[in-house]
Amino acid sequence: MIGIPVGLFVANAAEWIFHKHVLHKIGRDKKSIWAFHWHEHHGNSRKNEMRDETYERSPFGLHAQGKELIALVAAGVSVLPLAPIAPFYTGTLLYCLGEYYVKHRRSHEDPEWAREHLPWHYDHHMGPNQDSNWGVVRPWMDHIMGTREPYVGTEREKRDRERRQAKRERRQAKQERREAQAAQAAQAAQAAQAQAAA
Repeated sequence: MIGIPVGLFVANAAEWIFHKHVLHKIGRDKKSIWAFHWHEHHGNSRKNEMRDETYERSPFGLHAQGKELIALVAAGVSVLPLAPIAPFYTGTLLYCLGEYYVKHRRSHEDPEWAREHLPWHYDHHMGPNQDSNWGVVRPWMDHIMGTREPYVGTEREKRDRERRQAKRERRQAKQERREAQAAQAAQAAQAAQAQAAA
């Protein structure tokens, strides 16, 4: 039974180490196999206020979600040989891999859910420092290593959300003006055609 808490801790530590040192350090190099995380996933999330549209399609593909799933399956397969000697530990690690995928995916499909249930992960993507808050499922290692930087609920977040809302409203108003101008132009063209035909 000791394998369960040990597995939870090891999974969180592995998630923290992999996220910080592989996905962010090595992944910043555009030639790296891990470049999808920083250049695709973080880019989409930042641009779309935490939403990453790659999670809205099938996980089977060479996009960020598909590559993430391949890495998780490989991690799961690599721990399977431990099952006969440490079944609770192995089961906990496998559970954590599945939990990671489900929660990470949901957090990028439903940003408000992420803000409420995984605020440390929301902070990682939407906060001012994307090189902090490495934990996705749990913030334990961030607290231990001093890398937890709260953003949700701060004055900074409030200002940022108001600024993004104002930007969305300006964009929408601009789009509505374009559509109105296009409709007017189409009406004018129809009127001109009708007049020419008469």
